[in-house]
Amino acid sequence: MNKVDLIEVLREETGLSRGKAKEVVELFFDEMSNALANGDRVEIRGLCSFFVKQYKAYAGRNPKTGEPTHVPPKRLPFFKCGKELKERVDYKQV
Repeated sequence: MNKVDLIEVLREETGLSRGKAKEVVELFFDEMSNALANGDRVEIRGLCSFFVKQYKAYAGRNPKTGEPTHVPPKRLPFFKCGKELKERVDYKQV
C-alpha cells in the first residue's frame, strides 16, 4: 500500500472528497515528520512507534580507497513494531 492507496481507502470509507482525503493523509504524515524532526517520539498504540536515534561522530574509512574520513554526528528515525501488529502479521491460517 502506498500513499495514493491510503488516500483512496480513506475516501471510500469516510465519503470525503479525494482532495479532503489527500489533505488529511498529508497532514498526518507532515505532523509525524515534524514531531520526529523535533526529536519527539511518535506512538500509535497497537500499531507501532517511531523514534529518533542519535549517533556520535566517528572516524570511518572510505571503502573504495581505504582513506580515513570523518563521519559527522547524525540523527536517524527508527520504527518499532507494536505487539498487536506483530501478532496480526504472524497469524497463521489453518
